[in-house]
Amino acid sequence: MKKLQFNVSINAPAKKVYDVMLGISNKTTYEQWTALFNPTSTYEGSWDKGSKMLFIGVDEKGEKGGMVSEIVDNIPNHFVSIRHYGLVKANVEITEGPDVEKWANGFENYTFEENNGTTTVTVDLDTTEDFLDYMTQTYPKALDKLKKMCKK
Repeated sequence: MKKLQFNVSINAPAKKVYDVMLGISNKTTYEQWTALFNPTSTYEGSWDKGSKMLFIGVDEKGEKGGMVSEIVDNIPNHFVSIRHYGLVKANVEITEGPDVEKWANGFENYTFEENNGTTTVTVDLDTTEDFLDYMTQTYPKALDKLKKMCKK
C-alpha cells in the first residue's frame, strides 16, 4: 500500500464542507464531487461510527462495483475514518481472496480544520500501486469540485 495525502482550503465553515462532502443533508452533493472518480459514484449505508458502507458505481456493463467499507470513526465536522475491507464486483460483495488482500485494511481519512471561516480538508488514503497515478491525478480534481460546490 502507498500512502497519499491531499489538501484543499475551502472558504466555508467546516460544518458546511463536512455536510457537502459526505452528502449528509443531500446525498447528491457527495455524488457530484465523487463523479470525477466514476460518473455513477454513490454510497449505500450510514456514516455512523461502526457502520458498514458500500462505495459503489456502475461499470460499463451496467454492473455495480466498488468498495465494502466500515466507518471506523466519525466526529462530525472534524474527522472521518473509513476502512476498506472488501470489494463489490458484479453486484457481489467479496471480502476475501487475492483481489481483496491487496486492498484489505486500507484507510481513507478526512480531516476538517476550520480557521477564521476557512476549512482545510486533508485526505489521507492508502492505495495500491496500480491505482497510484489514477488517485494522484483524480483526487485533486475531485477536491477542487468540492471546493466550488461549497462556495455556492
